[in-house]
Amino acid sequence: MPRPQRIRYPGAFYHVMNRGRNREDIFHNNSDFHLFLELIHESNKKFNAIFHSYCLMSNHYHLLLETPDANLHKIMHFISSNFVIKYNWRTGLDGSLFKDRYKAILVEKDSYLIELNRYIHRNPIKMVDTLKNYKWSSYPAYIGASESPSWLNKKETLQLLGYENDLEKYVNFIESNRESEVYQGYKRLPSIIGSKEFKKIRGLAPINPLAPINPVTQI
Repeated sequence: MPRPQRIRYPGAFYHVMNRGRNREDIFHNNSDFHLFLELIHESNKKFNAIFHSYCLMSNHYHLLLETPDANLHKIMHFISSNFVIKYNWRTGLDGSLFKDRYKAILVEKDSYLIELNRYIHRNPIKMVDTLKNYKWSSYPAYIGASESPSWLNKKETLQLLGYENDLEKYVNFIESNRESEVYQGYKRLPSIIGSKEFKKIRGLAPINPLAPINPVTQI
């Protein structure tokens, strides 16, 4: 069967994830984690990619990114291909490292974006005594527990929450035990998350060419 087409348009937000082939590790040491983050930084400069949050686990990763130039395919090809090439060169291996092509969930902004940020930052919760101690996530940077990379956009989420001047509220938001319907939805890995109108406009119904929205392209 042909692969499903992805929807892209200027300013789209995506939850992007992938895991290792056969659930094997893709990050074995600090060098692997640093390499992936360096490629994120380069893609920020090269493709105008905006990264709002991330979490790198040993055998998979989660990214929340925005594409002002509707170029998700270029961003992820750059990151994935260069990571595999450099990983294989360093280890002497060859062939595929990831299970398949990355999965990208199109996400509506506002409350859905906020819940995705929370989902990503809670990913290592069973691995550490406190989330701020997991250094391969953007969460420590969000709460001031580590230096924030220049390419990480924290402002968008904190402003949506109204917590830019009260990080303790953000900590409580992330670390509370409640689970919303949206949070549950990510576990089922839908292809698009948002309101009915958002789903209709962004690809689950014919596009009205006269509608006052950004053009949509499927890839």
